Amino acid sequence: MPGHKRNANDDVLKDICKIDITEIDDFDNLHMAEGILARAQERANMLYGSAETFFLVNGSTSGILSAISAVADEGDCILTARNCHKSLYNVAYLRKTNLKYYYPEYNEEYDMYGQVNPDTIEKALDSSIKAVFITSPTYEGIPSDIAKIAEIAHKRNIPLIVDEAHGAHFGFYDDIPDSAIHQGADIVIHSVHKTLPSLTQTALLHVQGNLVNRELLKRFLRIYQSSSPSYVFMASIDSCMDYLEQSRDILFGKLLEYKREILKKTSNTSHIRVLNDNLIKDPCKVVISVKNTSMTGQKLYDILREDYALQLEMAADTYGLAIITGLDTKDGIERLINAINEIDLKIDTAYKSDIFDSKCLTNKVEMPLYKAWDSKSEKIELSKADGRCMADFINLYPPGIPIIVPGEIINGDLINCIESYINKKMNIQGIEFINKIPYINVVV
Repeated sequence: MPGHKRNANDDVLKDICKIDITEIDDFDNLHMAEGILARAQERANMLYGSAETFFLVNGSTSGILSAISAVADEGDCILTARNCHKSLYNVAYLRKTNLKYYYPEYNEEYDMYGQVNPDTIEKALDSSIKAVFITSPTYEGIPSDIAKIAEIAHKRNIPLIVDEAHGAHFGFYDDIPDSAIHQGADIVIHSVHKTLPSLTQTALLHVQGNLVNRELLKRFLRIYQSSSPSYVFMASIDSCMDYLEQSRDILFGKLLEYKREILKKTSNTSHIRVLNDNLIKDPCKVVISVKNTSMTGQKLYDILREDYALQLEMAADTYGLAIITGLDTKDGIERLINAINEIDLKIDTAYKSDIFDSKCLTNKVEMPLYKAWDSKSEKIELSKADGRCMADFINLYPPGIPIIVPGEIINGDLINCIESYINKKMNIQGIEFINKIPYINVVV
C-alpha cells in the first residue's frame, strides 16, 4: 500500500503521491513513534515549549475528543463555555459527560463574544468539575487571560484544556499574543492549518504538568485518529515547523505589516468599521463590522466574493471575518482595502439588525445531551416547535458553535432568530427544508 504505488499520472496528484507512503521500514509509526516521527514531534515540542507534543492528522477535533476523554469518565462534569466548538459536544455525547456552562463576555457594540473573565471561572468551579475547557482565542481573534484561569483551576487540582485552534502562531513573535502553553494550560490544541502554512486537517496537541494521565491520552489519540495516518499530512506539519524555525521573522513581520496597512487605510470609512487591535488582538483576524448599516455580514461576504474575488472566512449577522497571514500577497491585501473603502461609499445606515445575542444561548435544559440525541425523534416545522425538546444540533457554520443542543428547549425568540438567519441565507446546519418549509428534529 498505497495502491497507486507512487506512480500516479494525474497532474494534480502525481507530486503528492510521491510522498504518500505507509508505515514501511525506517518510516516509523505515529501511534508508537520511535524514529523520524518521534524526532519530528520532539522538534515541534521544542518550538512550542510544552512537555510533550503529538501530531494530529484528524484535525483539532481529534485533539479535543482525546483531551476530554482522557480527563472525564461517564457522568463527570466539564466546565465549558456555551459557545464552544461542536466537537466538545460530540465528545460529551460519546463519553456521556455532563456540561456546566459559563458565559464569556459579550460585546454589545459589535455583537460578538469576547474573552472569558477569570472571575467567571472561579465562581463556577465546584467539587463536581473534573476539567475546565476554554476556547482562546475566539474565532474573531480575542484571547483570554489563560495564565490567571490556569492558576484558578490548578488551585483545585483541576486540569485546564485550551482549544487554541486559531492560535497556532501565538507566542512566536512580538505583538502577537502569548501561547496558552506558556501560560500554564495542561492541554493545548492547535490547528496549524488555520494560520500557518500547513495542509487542511493538520493539527498539534501539547500536554504538560501532572494533572493529565498521558498514557490514557495516548490511548484516545489512537482511538480517534486513523490507524493509517497520512504521511502527506505529517510531512506538511514538519514542513510547517521548518517555517517556524527558519522563516518566522519574515512570516510574522509581513503579517503585522499587512494588518497595520489594513487598519491605517480603512480608518476613515464612514459606515464600515474594521475592528482595531485594542479588541482584536490576533493580527491574523480582520473583523469588518457593518452594524447599523444597510448591509448584513452575509451581504458583505457575498459582495466581496462575487465582485472583488475575495473569499472571507465567515459571515455573522453584523460583520464579516477575514483571515490573513504572512503568505497573503500584497495585491490581495490592497484589493481588500480598496473593496472596503468602495463598499463603504455605497451603503447607508438604514438596516436594523436582528442579532444573535446571548439570550439565544441560555436555553433551558430538559435532559442530558447524550440521552436526547439517542431518543426517538420526529420532524416538525420550525415555526411550530416552541416548547419542544431538541433531538439534534442547530449550528451556524462556520464557526460551528451550536445555537441549540440536543436536550435543550427551543423557544419563540430562538425560532425568530433562526428564521432570521434563514432569510439572510446564512449557512445554518440542522435544518431540513421540505417544500421550502424549515423542519427540525425534536424528541418525541
